[in-house]
Amino acid sequence: MSFWESLGWMLWATVFIGYLFALFAIIADLFRDHKLSGWLKAVWVFFLLFLPILTALVYLVARGEGMTERGTRPARDAEKAAESYIREVAGKSPSEEIAAAAALLEAGAISEDEFAALKLKVLS
Repeated sequence: MSFWESLGWMLWATVFIGYLFALFAIIADLFRDHKLSGWLKAVWVFFLLFLPILTALVYLVARGEGMTERGTRPARDAEKAAESYIREVAGKSPSEEIAAAAALLEAGAISEDEFAALKLKVLS
């Protein structure tokens, strides 16, 4: 096998692996979308099997933006749940945190800039 044949096989292997990644992402997105009916999901899967590259391109163009949203929503929800849990375990609400920082400011333990930074951190 010559150098160019090896390079060609590597190129096709890379394209095929990229297609598999796109295919699995599309199938995962199809089943993550609760607004799409079961029949439409079946149609998409059917066309992915018989016209794979064309269907993948059409899906990415037609539903790509929603695909991104559906992919990031679980991560955002998990982050919010973790933040909520941490605040619950810590036992202080944002207003209690600010009141504690204000007490430290009045006592002279922290400066105005440190108070502002703590207040911004609690409110964000």
